[in-house]
Amino acid sequence: MRCPTLSELPAPPRGKKGWPWTEESHPIPDNIPDGKAWSKISIVTPSYNQAHFIEKAIRSILLQGYPNLEYIIMDGGSSDRSVEIIEKYEKWITYWISETDKGQSYAINNGFKKASGKLFNWLNSDDYLMPNALSKVAEAYQASPTAGAWCGGARWVDTKNKVLATWWPNKLKSEQIARWLENHFAQSACFFSEEAWHKCGPLEENLYYAMDFDLWLKISKVFSIEKISEVLSSDHIHSDAKTQRSMAQMCAEVFLIQIRNGYEHLAIEQISQLIYEHVALMKRLGQISRFPLLRLFTPIVRIVWKKFLQT
Repeated sequence: MRCPTLSELPAPPRGKKGWPWTEESHPIPDNIPDGKAWSKISIVTPSYNQAHFIEKAIRSILLQGYPNLEYIIMDGGSSDRSVEIIEKYEKWITYWISETDKGQSYAINNGFKKASGKLFNWLNSDDYLMPNALSKVAEAYQASPTAGAWCGGARWVDTKNKVLATWWPNKLKSEQIARWLENHFAQSACFFSEEAWHKCGPLEENLYYAMDFDLWLKISKVFSIEKISEVLSSDHIHSDAKTQRSMAQMCAEVFLIQIRNGYEHLAIEQISQLIYEHVALMKRLGQISRFPLLRLFTPIVRIVWKKFLQT
């Protein structure tokens, strides 16, 4: 499917302006310069009760101006307005379903069973692509067709779309990716080949927070992962985001994945570092408690730290 134009899509909600509400990507020709068709890109959006965000995600994909898109939405039986929003755009959605599922990894795996593209990615419903992201990925694939994945930059934005930071991929060899807590990159900005998916996937459905890390580690052992020097996506940072809400569980999954993939030494090193930081913090709090004025803050810091460990 060729991506629709802005004029073909339903009007944006009142008050919504800018990308991808009143702006669209520059359309690209139907074929690459040698006359061949652009590679089909398949994108899966897993979602559950994300009516506040999902329309922006959908429009950011459909307004890419790309001539060969396959778009699949796997909704987990949302009870908010998600289905109503999806139905507005179903004319341009290759496949969608809304039913109770077994979680995000399960939904993504089932989505890719429907996919027929050469290049894959999943875009969570609270994230969105930047203009012309797909054409930049396709160009990177043309330049490095034997790679297994192509990774660009991503922005962290708040719910008002204020840019908090820009996040670039750094070191992309297996041993470097294995140090995920200090060398991670944005899932939304990392596209991978159909071949890499079938050799290294699917996602482990018993993982809920770091399944992307597990996939990148597996891909990096078989294929190269190439950098794209462009910002491809934006990730919303909000209180209901799974990894923001459950940081401790996410770290635990990272350590488990490291051990499963032969990087037990890294897991031990990083766990030891967390313990050291905890002990150092407790020692600092003990020192602070000697000062009458600062002593007032000690219980607050202890509560916050315990809450982090329990999340």
